[in-house]
Amino acid sequence: MARRLFPGAWLRKPHYVQVRFSYMRMKYLFISWLVVFIGSWVMYVQYSTYTELCRGHDCRKIICDKYKTGVIDGSACSSLCAKETLYFGKCLSTKPNNQMYLGIWGNLQGVIKCQMEAAAQLDFGTDPEPRKEIVLFDKPTRGTTVEKFKEMVYGLFKAKLGEQGNLSELVNLILSFADGNKDGRVSLPEAKSAWALLQLDEFLLMVILQDKEHTPKLMGFCGDLYVTERVEYTSLYGISLPWIIELFIPVGFRRSMDQWFTPSWPRKAKIAIGLLEFVEDIFHGPYGNFLMCDTSAKNLGYNDKYDLKMMDMRKVVPEMNLKEIIKDRQCESDLDCVYGTDCRTLCDQSKMKCTTEVIQPNLAKACQLLKDYLLRGAPSDIHEELEKQLYLCIALKVTASQMEMEHSLILNNLKTLLWKKISHINDS
Repeated sequence: MARRLFPGAWLRKPHYVQVRFSYMRMKYLFISWLVVFIGSWVMYVQYSTYTELCRGHDCRKIICDKYKTGVIDGSACSSLCAKETLYFGKCLSTKPNNQMYLGIWGNLQGVIKCQMEAAAQLDFGTDPEPRKEIVLFDKPTRGTTVEKFKEMVYGLFKAKLGEQGNLSELVNLILSFADGNKDGRVSLPEAKSAWALLQLDEFLLMVILQDKEHTPKLMGFCGDLYVTERVEYTSLYGISLPWIIELFIPVGFRRSMDQWFTPSWPRKAKIAIGLLEFVEDIFHGPYGNFLMCDTSAKNLGYNDKYDLKMMDMRKVVPEMNLKEIIKDRQCESDLDCVYGTDCRTLCDQSKMKCTTEVIQPNLAKACQLLKDYLLRGAPSDIHEELEKQLYLCIALKVTASQMEMEHSLILNNLKTLLWKKISHINDS
């Protein structure tokens, strides 16, 4: 009867529902469009970043153009540019001007490293070796004798390393490496390649430490592209995830998750001993002290025997070279006196210039990196002593009196503690 009395009353509700449904539909359409738009934008940014980071084709073209015109030569040039038996594989680059790839060279696997801009001096907040194409492979010039080239290399070493060790022996080692085709002589194109490579601190350190266990072996070169041995595991810990998944994982949780994906504790101990041995290798060695200015898990790897291998040594720099660069650097606070992420000096407020003494030694930075790595899952009978030694290590300062004695003592204590625990375990 109500419907007969008020014929429009029961019709109003469906109309309201229809309007509400239209509103909800528009709302969900807008949210869907927004999600698609943001997702597409993120994917575009990530793709653009990837294409900027991974420019293997451009790298190969630049090097091979120089090789084919006779500007450069080296032991890897023919395989890369003529025979095409040296291939670029998976991209490992983390900086656009320092290209890094897994590579296949005939039956061998390696890592290919290529520079995309030209080498200049170190500066704070920048990559160690930015390059400019116009000055690339300009030295030595035509008519330079082998003796003159040796003098050039000796002068470069003296500027970078100071009067350390037997520099003449190091020069001869470089000339032997530069002779790519092993014909007993260094041609001008080979010398140009060697000179370009020597501007890179990582290459110089790899030559100096070629007989050391924790430095990947050099396999060949062409221009300032060089190939090193393959390392099975390319990070100290963690798991590689697709970038789209990485976007939705909080940083703190990601850091904790990384620690879940590590080898068993005895194997971690063996890898840690390798890092301590590397620190020992570059601490006041025959060619002076080298400073680790980016102590990151991503710069360290290990092989299938759990021997540590340095994946990236671009920011392991000669101490003398770094001091020379920062001594006149203007500053307002200590924050202006940082190179890389780890090499810090103090700002002299009276002169408004950075001091030259790096505050924290390599060993302290290595221990900071290893603290969570080693303490997680450590056997209960050594956990307390291990933690104590690690914190003593992290507290080391370059300015402390008797620092070298403390450095040696703590390093030996840590190595001994770890070796005693794992020496009888097959898992290590």
